Amino acid sequence: MSDIEIRVRRFDAPESQALIRAALADLGQRYGGSGDDTPVDAAEFEPPAGTFLVAYLDGEPVGCGGWRSHGDDGETAELKRMYTAPAARGRGVARAVLAAVERSARDQGRKRIILECGDKQPEALAMYTSAGYERIPNFGFYQDAPGCLSYGRTL
Repeated sequence: MSDIEIRVRRFDAPESQALIRAALADLGQRYGGSGDDTPVDAAEFEPPAGTFLVAYLDGEPVGCGGWRSHGDDGETAELKRMYTAPAARGRGVARAVLAAVERSARDQGRKRIILECGDKQPEALAMYTSAGYERIPNFGFYQDAPGCLSYGRTL
């Protein structure tokens, strides 16, 4: 079993963007369209307002996820762009990235983390609920979209 290495990377770095494109393609297959039209600015993932992380197996980028500040109180982080490449699934990459994202947000003073997910991502929903996330009122770009499910948890 290979060790998962997680590194902070810029959101607009080439390996980050390659993984994000793959994530959006996956979402596009599930939901149609571009996959996710939520407005996202790379600057939102710059510390201390956010962080973007890339997971590596055997030196190859295989997963990603990040957080950006949400709201005006400075206490809430929003999880964005979680993804694991199909060849690396089932090896703990997503859980490792999620734990690293949560740690990063907590280290930057965030007390809560929230996320939007669609109902056609059963593996993601299962992971989030098993990690202690609970349903919250929908928020964000897709809050009124059919199939949008929002979750949150205290850090």
